[in-house]
Amino acid sequence: MHYVNLVFGGIVGAVLLPFRGLSPWFGMAVVSALTALLMLEVYKLASDQAAIRRAKDRIKAHLLEMRLYRDDLGVTLRAQAGILKANLGYLAANLRPLAVMIVPLVLILAQLGLWYDRAPLAPGEQTLVKARLADGADPVALGLELEAPPGVEITAPAVRIPDEREVVWRVRAVVPGVHVLRLRTGGAALAKTLTVGGRPLTRVSALASRGSLGDRLLHPGEPPLPGDTAVRSVEVLYRPASLRAFGLRVHWLVAYLALSVAVGFALKGAFKVEI
Repeated sequence: MHYVNLVFGGIVGAVLLPFRGLSPWFGMAVVSALTALLMLEVYKLASDQAAIRRAKDRIKAHLLEMRLYRDDLGVTLRAQAGILKANLGYLAANLRPLAVMIVPLVLILAQLGLWYDRAPLAPGEQTLVKARLADGADPVALGLELEAPPGVEITAPAVRIPDEREVVWRVRAVVPGVHVLRLRTGGAALAKTLTVGGRPLTRVSALASRGSLGDRLLHPGEPPLPGDTAVRSVEVLYRPASLRAFGLRVHWLVAYLALSVAVGFALKGAFKVEI
């Protein structure tokens, strides 16, 4: 999974690279348009276009039938049954392309979350670093310690919470850049990045995990933690990021889906795709 994340991360990063110094909307628009083109091609290749076209034609025909014979109850009921049957056929014809499309779409969304979901710390800003431990681990007995590089200050001793199996530190960002925090327990050392400042569009990884495949899929920003330690994940609590449009805050996922769908429907005729 790590290598898959590296490939998709490299692709998304390369697409966004020219727009890092501009408004985040520029990068979002380009990625959304490219996603729409990719999904149109995948949908066209994976779907039964003839079956989709037939189902849509039958729905239109039954709707017209209901309108022409609206005074005939028997014809109306048969037309409604026909619409239901045609809709089921339409949904069935869409299952395969949707199943194929969901895999690259989830990978793209996970990578976009690194760029749009969280805002980097500002110099002088404080936040928390949380280490979550595996079941059965004792945060007091473990002796987990945090080491910060020169650009980051640890402003409070570790707080160990046995009931939650967590160890929490408060840190302050000092110097802009991507810094590496190190957690040490015994002879093992774990690394976690902390991002301070940057351009309008900056990659921010909030979580490093050694968890399940799903955890590594949804948090692809860093290599998985070693599986032979008691630390399950390390998280830096960043502020949520958002896009601004006409004075309003727009969640990046809403913007991405809206732009992708709009571009897809606008270009489906040019690509000769029946949706």
